[in-house]
Amino acid sequence: MSVLNVEKPAFMAEEDIAIFADAVGKFFDEHAPEAKVATWRKNHCVDRDMWTKAGEAGLLGLSTPEEYGGAGGDYRHEVVLMEQLGLKGVDGFGASLHNAIIMPYIFHYGTEEQKQRWLPRLATGELVGAIAMTEPGAGSDLQGIKTTAKKAGNQYVINGSKTFITNGQTANLIIVVAKTDPTAGARGTSLLIVETDGVESKEGGFERGRNLDKLGQEAQDTSELFFNDVKIPTENLLGTDEGQGFFQLMGQLPQERLNIAVQGMATIERALELTIAYVKDRKAFGKAVIDFQNTQFVLAECKTEATVARVFVNHCIGQHLDGKLDAATASMAKYWVTDLEGKIVDRCLQLFGGYGFMNEYPIARMYKDSRIQRIYGGTNEIMKILIARTL
Repeated sequence: MSVLNVEKPAFMAEEDIAIFADAVGKFFDEHAPEAKVATWRKNHCVDRDMWTKAGEAGLLGLSTPEEYGGAGGDYRHEVVLMEQLGLKGVDGFGASLHNAIIMPYIFHYGTEEQKQRWLPRLATGELVGAIAMTEPGAGSDLQGIKTTAKKAGNQYVINGSKTFITNGQTANLIIVVAKTDPTAGARGTSLLIVETDGVESKEGGFERGRNLDKLGQEAQDTSELFFNDVKIPTENLLGTDEGQGFFQLMGQLPQERLNIAVQGMATIERALELTIAYVKDRKAFGKAVIDFQNTQFVLAECKTEATVARVFVNHCIGQHLDGKLDAATASMAKYWVTDLEGKIVDRCLQLFGGYGFMNEYPIARMYKDSRIQRIYGGTNEIMKILIARTL
């Protein structure tokens, strides 16, 4: 039970969801124990066979219909997976990106042939997904991308570079955001699917750059990608028409931002749980650290703010399930929860004293890992701009 004691909303309290959460937790206990996650951090990459095991366990494609190889669930199942990843401390496994970002792009915008071609293989883990948006000179400003995809007969020829790409060293199916008409602004952007098998070489074609050395998220392979005259068939254009990429991206960003809020909420709850247990056990000046009024006040404030955030996140999940979550509210959830995540994890670390600064303690790793939450998925400053447009 969560340390927040917030009653689950009816849509998350159903028995099958509880059974599923228990099964996911046991899967991670078996396949991602703390020692293995530590190895992933050291190697800066999750073992490739983790994807195959997750596929065999039915954890990939949770909200993808069964007719396309998925589990036939809905967004609640994706929430359970994201929460269990956070609560169990399974660092670096990019399954939520794969499940709740990559596969929905193909399901919502792909042709029937594209769905049949790619979704079942993503659901088994044969294919690992990534999306290549960010470039060295274009981050939150997606209209500023320079990567091009020029049609040549029955092929597109892709040229450009991407950076900060999650699953970048592992992925073998990459959604590339590119300009099919550099003169048309937002209407000149398209999404194209690159299957790296067959186009990856050391001499031109598709190349993976560095597995980037990051402040946190060490277990996550985050990479540079280079596209040098990469040739793909025209049927790898996502959908049927060029120029739809920007609108496809805008359609999926609310869910991506809600995903980040859900992940942040799981980190907040885990930080509080670990910290409360620690201060009850740790002694200072002859008494437990929890017995000091300062400790009580800090944790009372954290628990209050976390409870407010949990209620709001639950509200947003409900809105999303009903198809009513708008971009501004998703932006509020992303910015508010991730700001709070940084604040609460920092205050919890302080209560650990010197041990909180040691990487062997989860709170130290959570402190580092949480910082990126305010940047990716659109910086929190951009979130405020989007919210302000509704004023």
